[in-house]
Amino acid sequence: MAIKRDKKNEEQTNAPQTPQNAPQEQISLEEQLARRQSSPRPTAESEAQRLYQMQKAKMMQGQGIDASGAMNGFRAIKQPIGKEQIQKAMVTLQQYKRGKANLETRIVENEQWYKIRHWECMRDKSGDIQPTSAWLFNCIANKHADAMDNFPSPNILPREEGDKGEAEKLTSIIPVILDQCDFEEVYSDVMNYKLKTGTGVYGVFWDNSKLNGLGDISIRKVDLINLFWESGIMDIQRSRNLFHVELMDNDLLLQAYPQLQGKLGTATIDVTKYVYDDSVDTTNKSCVVDWYYKKSVGGRTVLHYVKFVNDEVLFATENETQPITDDMGNVIRPPMAETGWYDHGMYPFIFDPLFTVEGTPTGFGYIDVGKDCQEYIDRGNQAIMKNMLANAKPRYFIRNDGAVNEAEYADTTKDFIHVDDNLGQDSILPVQGKPLNDIYVTVLNNKVDELKETTGNRDISTGGTTSGVTAASAIAAMQEAGSKLSRDHNKASYRAFRKLVVMVIELVRQFYDMPRCFRIMGQNGTERFVQYSNAGIQPQFQGNDLGMDMGYRLPLFDIEVTAQKQSPYSKMSQNELALQFYQAGFFNPQMADQALACLDMMDFDRKHFIMQRVSENGTLYQQLMQMQQQMVMLAQMVDQERGSNIAQQLVAQFTGGAPVAPIDGSAGGKTPAENVEQTEALGGNEKTEASNTKKARQRVAESTSPT
Repeated sequence: MAIKRDKKNEEQTNAPQTPQNAPQEQISLEEQLARRQSSPRPTAESEAQRLYQMQKAKMMQGQGIDASGAMNGFRAIKQPIGKEQIQKAMVTLQQYKRGKANLETRIVENEQWYKIRHWECMRDKSGDIQPTSAWLFNCIANKHADAMDNFPSPNILPREEGDKGEAEKLTSIIPVILDQCDFEEVYSDVMNYKLKTGTGVYGVFWDNSKLNGLGDISIRKVDLINLFWESGIMDIQRSRNLFHVELMDNDLLLQAYPQLQGKLGTATIDVTKYVYDDSVDTTNKSCVVDWYYKKSVGGRTVLHYVKFVNDEVLFATENETQPITDDMGNVIRPPMAETGWYDHGMYPFIFDPLFTVEGTPTGFGYIDVGKDCQEYIDRGNQAIMKNMLANAKPRYFIRNDGAVNEAEYADTTKDFIHVDDNLGQDSILPVQGKPLNDIYVTVLNNKVDELKETTGNRDISTGGTTSGVTAASAIAAMQEAGSKLSRDHNKASYRAFRKLVVMVIELVRQFYDMPRCFRIMGQNGTERFVQYSNAGIQPQFQGNDLGMDMGYRLPLFDIEVTAQKQSPYSKMSQNELALQFYQAGFFNPQMADQALACLDMMDFDRKHFIMQRVSENGTLYQQLMQMQQQMVMLAQMVDQERGSNIAQQLVAQFTGGAPVAPIDGSAGGKTPAENVEQTEALGGNEKTEASNTKKARQRVAESTSPT
């Protein structure tokens, strides 16, 4: 750490005494006693604070630190992020917290509605009968099931021809990274939170503690109550600052940061809490704040990060002015004060609102839509239940002079009831109950239907049927038609998932310096083990063109999101469509042109992949036909020279006709069986060989034979 000589202390030490710095006059013992008696008595807290300051001063003197903070005459240079900046950040945090107070109240109430404890949230909390129905809960459960039936899967597409190989690798590796982060569970939790509160939030971080210190990507669900942003914006990336607050145990903080000894206490920030079933104690916890903010440096957005507790800075990227080196001392990255926390320059949080609202990045959910209907349904059930109980249990009018033993009359186990004097007809009269009109039940059922309509949770979408619909295909078609809202919500979730995959790719580009092994699924479901690093997606030098530096090219990718898990009807319809294509001959390479013309007029998922496969089959078929024609032409040329029938044999083989017997042209049109000739031991033919050739063969045989 850079230091400089504190000359001020030296000058004060060596300076002569003047009236300004001369010691003050001595005070008498009586005056000191009078001042002590007139001064207020110290409290236990103030005395403990005084003793702590005295002990701290002794420790500083022992280490050579004076009151000004200088150590042995040297004072540390002020860092960019200190207590002053933290105090300003706390003021901004409190301002952001006041801006989302209504949202926090609504989130806590919606959680109570989700737990079917909404009578605690209703204005009229009196009454002994409080029936609760789960119509609204059933809506959320069905929407969550629709979301999990369409679990997303990424497909990485390159933007340039040279990045095809990296795109194929990332398409296989990114799902493995998501699986290692338990993304299916995270996706389920975020979808459930989104349906309840109106907004789901993903957090995409780099966790250095994973893989024994090697580090890896971590994806978590984030609670909106713990996030604080600038009010009046719709895109979270446009917020000037972003805070994430989390309670941590003091003992765990001291283990990780020993410098916090004596500086921790209770939580300094009042974080909104849910209504828990259990008693949650937060006395020995402190609020740990993650502060993210952006700065523009040379036209580039740099994301900075600060972690602090109370006024103590635990980590700040702007304070990290030393470059990052490896184990050998080689510089591998510039200092974080220049590059920031993440190279992508984005806040590591992704908002996924359900129903968007202007002026805020959050939305509202199905509980906000259906809580009014649910309230009147339960209030109607309350009135009907009260009437039912009043009519089901008989009540009586009893005269004061009726002379009837009420205890024996109410006890049905008593066979005899004592009375005084004469028992009259009007001594005990039953209370005549008034049955409810059917109109009230009709109104209640209408409210139930209204809740189903407004939330898009009709009976047909949950597997129910209407009168007259019995065919399985018709029911499945009606279910698919009734799931328009779910498909729309899934599209919005896919947009958030696309942003998440982009962040994952950027973290891979920044941190995957060492090769890592992945098990991926190859063609036909076979397992493959590959190693991957970020070498192929780093900025690539483009060289010089005509003496001009062309700079660096950054490989970029597009993300296509498809449903990894689909509903049974979607799978059935997709399989049925594939069978129809097969039966229509779309995969016959001879009909490739007709199939492409028909597919071009159709619209279904992943149509371009089918068209690409049909086009490739047609191209291969045309190339094969051209090669066959060339082979027949070459065979005809050979047949003309030798008098054989090779061309006829090839045509019969290509067309699938009857096989043709081969003919050898050098044997006068005879077949190989007819062309067996007599040969000598040395390979000569006795019938057709010339005489001089025969004599030469004999001389060679005689000269080489042993004597």
